[in-house]
Amino acid sequence: MTSAQEQAAHTYNTAADYFDHPALGFWDRVGRRTVERLALPTGAAVLDVCCGTGASALHAAAAVGPSGSVLGVDLAESLVARARAKAAIAGLANARFVGDMLSLGLADESFDAVVCVFGIFFAPDVAAGVRALWRLVRSGGHLAVTTWGPRIFEPAMTAFWDAVATERAELVRAYEPWNRITEPSRLEEYLEAGGVDAATMEGEAGCQALGSPEDRWAIVLGTGYRATVEQLGPDAAARVKRACLDRIAREDIGAVETNVIFAVARR
Repeated sequence: MTSAQEQAAHTYNTAADYFDHPALGFWDRVGRRTVERLALPTGAAVLDVCCGTGASALHAAAAVGPSGSVLGVDLAESLVARARAKAAIAGLANARFVGDMLSLGLADESFDAVVCVFGIFFAPDVAAGVRALWRLVRSGGHLAVTTWGPRIFEPAMTAFWDAVATERAELVRAYEPWNRITEPSRLEEYLEAGGVDAATMEGEAGCQALGSPEDRWAIVLGTGYRATVEQLGPDAAARVKRACLDRIAREDIGAVETNVIFAVARR
């Protein structure tokens, strides 16, 4: 793995304990919405890269039925373990989850659909990452790439970063790879650079309601922002949490934006 991939794996292994918290319902919602756009037929073979705990993979497995198959891949083994457990509980024996796609030696045009939700921006070379996914799509099949849109988790994220700035200014927005792509035009550029033409692009506004103060902090702990919390250390992180939650309460912030960009291309 590259250093960027190692950092992502460490961050999301750490965040796994909060990944399925109710306050992070947007994972499942966006995963489902991504799969719905593919209209997967019964019996289809699907690859889900950066599958997390199965937010899109499990919906895909249900869609393709027992005669179909879904292979979910994620570098964070803790997330993969949770995905396996959820598939078992749901009785989705057609879903398999692994931690290392490179070891599988996947052949070109192996899948009817390849899905990557909230993952392509972790690739050191995004165009190369797109190209690697595109080669796995069969003729007539689809590639679905979903990224965050603008103002992710605002207005609460401004409160978080302002609190971080009082402790460790050098950490402010130092780790936000998802902000490499927050506009449809930018995602389209990367897709075209990776050999994908004529993708259908759609931005969709989203909103996640905030419940208790602990629910609000769960969004930090169960996403990539966990990397910043870990770098702060326990004492500074506790002060950031208090300052952040106090401001959210003071400004009566009851929801955050979860805007996304969907891209679907047919090969």
